Amino acid sequence: MEEKKERAVLHSDANAFYASVECVLDPSLKGKPVAVCGATEARHGIVLAKSEEAKRAGIKTGMTNGEARRLCPGLIAVPPHHEIYAQFSARLREIYDRYTDRVEPYGLDECWLDVTNGQKTPRAIAEEIRASVKEELGITVSVGISFNKVFAKLGSDMKKPDAVTEIPRERFREMLCGLSCSALLYCGKATTERLARLGIRTIGELAAFPPALIARTLGKNGQTLQAYARGEDDSPVARSGERAQAKSIGHGVTCVADLTDPTETELVFVALADEIGGRLRALSLRAAGIQVSVRDEALCTESWQKRLALPTQCALTLAREGQALLRERYRWRRNIRSLTLSAIRLERENEAEQLSLFGANDKRRKAEEAVDGIRRRFGADAVRPALLLCKNKLPPGIIPHAVLPRKGPQN
Repeated sequence: MEEKKERAVLHSDANAFYASVECVLDPSLKGKPVAVCGATEARHGIVLAKSEEAKRAGIKTGMTNGEARRLCPGLIAVPPHHEIYAQFSARLREIYDRYTDRVEPYGLDECWLDVTNGQKTPRAIAEEIRASVKEELGITVSVGISFNKVFAKLGSDMKKPDAVTEIPRERFREMLCGLSCSALLYCGKATTERLARLGIRTIGELAAFPPALIARTLGKNGQTLQAYARGEDDSPVARSGERAQAKSIGHGVTCVADLTDPTETELVFVALADEIGGRLRALSLRAAGIQVSVRDEALCTESWQKRLALPTQCALTLAREGQALLRERYRWRRNIRSLTLSAIRLERENEAEQLSLFGANDKRRKAEEAVDGIRRRFGADAVRPALLLCKNKLPPGIIPHAVLPRKGPQN
């Protein structure tokens, strides 16, 4: 009987993706500290991404523009170009598709590839991908290789930029046991803190902890993380073109001044939905649901979800539904410090669609696609919702496009 082949999974992660693309668009930026920022002209815009040089200067994603410039006076701030990032993302996937039909995206800049049945060794494929991306796109990727998706992603995080890291089955314990639990997929800040309260700080400690106590304390999420720590992830890599695997496409903004009533949040939802709608169209996705997350002035967080009557890419629909959900569920016991809108239950654009009797959805889609074309040609701010041009109506600290991309489950 033929011996079963060891599973081989790659995780390819584009290094400093947004900033790297900006350096391709403007080669004069290469080798300089660059930050892609919302509201580049304002001190309270937010850093969305940074180059390796900016990272070495201490710049962090989510830092305000003012903080970043104080830390790095020579920082070059550029506005985001999400449509172009989506084009680079599509070209990355074209390269991956040369090696396997199992390519599963995780956000714009990351993908898993199952190369178990590849014609070359996993490392040879990883090195070819790294070289092809650099030559054809002018950016770099870090690639992790392992026998499951969780460890492949962890491998791509271990050595950056422009590197290949392999975590084989026979060595994963010695390579990973001393790493923080936060290195594991889906182990966010809140979960890391809960594990620390149990005396669990490393992957090795998590793997060795009594399973019954993990289940009793952290429930199903804790059991899943422990399985990951033990190398027991067997989740498959989706085939290219299958139903979207991403959990959501979302944006959030932290306000300089707290939002005090629903009329102020309406403008924020318009700005966030404008970005999300563009990204959905660029990725050929539709949202069958939305999620709204609120962090209040006491830093307490609440989230709510709802299904939509029809899947949509329409920014106006997303904004209206987000505002309606907030009005329905938030009790305004405290003012709002930050607000996030996410498109969830994503599906491919070419899936069967129920059409509106009066064709309103089709008219809005054509109008927003026309706006996308104008922005691709003349820049992201060439056309903006009229409501957002009335700056005297904007609450203090709310600047359109000052948003943070979110990917994957949040803790």
